[in-house]
Amino acid sequence: QVQLVESGGRLVRTGGSLRLACAASGLSFKRTTMGWFRQAPGKEREFVAAVNWTGGITRYADSVQGRFTISTDITKNTLYLQMNSLKPEDTAMYYCVASLAASTIFQYSTPANYGHWGQGTQVTVSP
Repeated sequence: QVQLVESGGRLVRTGGSLRLACAASGLSFKRTTMGWFRQAPGKEREFVAAVNWTGGITRYADSVQGRFTISTDITKNTLYLQMNSLKPEDTAMYYCVASLAASTIFQYSTPANYGHWGQGTQVTVSP
């Protein structure tokens, strides 16, 4: 059984940094596509970032490009999202996602392509 457990979300001031982590169990990062989505109150769930199993291909939403970095540690089966220069509009629940299909990295922004979701971790950025 695949389990994704996020951590690292908290209240931070504008301009600050956070690193989210997602501990994965029940799956091997080999041949997977991992990623992060977020959802703010009253808004639709949106894609944030994705990475393929080798770490060689990454994709980012335009709104976070240059500020966020997605990475994996295969030895720890953990996915990370380093978030810098945070803005109030980054406030949302952040979800870790996994697809057992390597090809998902080429259709990375569609939520339905990810079969496994974590419970989320809340990030709040104060003005």
